[in-house]
Amino acid sequence: MRDTTLTAEADRPVKPAMWRGFQGKCPNCGSGPILRSYLTVRDHCPVCQEDLSHHRADDGPAYLTILIVGHLMAPLLMIVFETWRPEPLVLFTIFAIGTIALSLYLLPRLKGAIVGLQWAKRMHGFGAQD
Repeated sequence: MRDTTLTAEADRPVKPAMWRGFQGKCPNCGSGPILRSYLTVRDHCPVCQEDLSHHRADDGPAYLTILIVGHLMAPLLMIVFETWRPEPLVLFTIFAIGTIALSLYLLPRLKGAIVGLQWAKRMHGFGAQD
């Protein structure tokens, strides 16, 4: 007898679902928008009517954003400081703006990717109706 849970997971590939979520699209159809506003996930996809209300992407996107931005900006800050030795206020201003801009860019994309991962893995009720 074959385990149906493994077969059911195989029909939802993880990488395309996460990529669609990262692009702000529905992980199921890839064409409907996943977010209603900056960080609010829609209850249903307007194109394929996939139920997206099961997501639990609470603090995950924020943690990933901090991790990525910190790992990019810290070495870059060191390189810029050691190479050009700018004035402290100039260095702070440039990196503050860069950090905020990168964080605001990544946060909704990482939220979509996490929702896509949850959808592909059938987590938190995404596979209950199948």
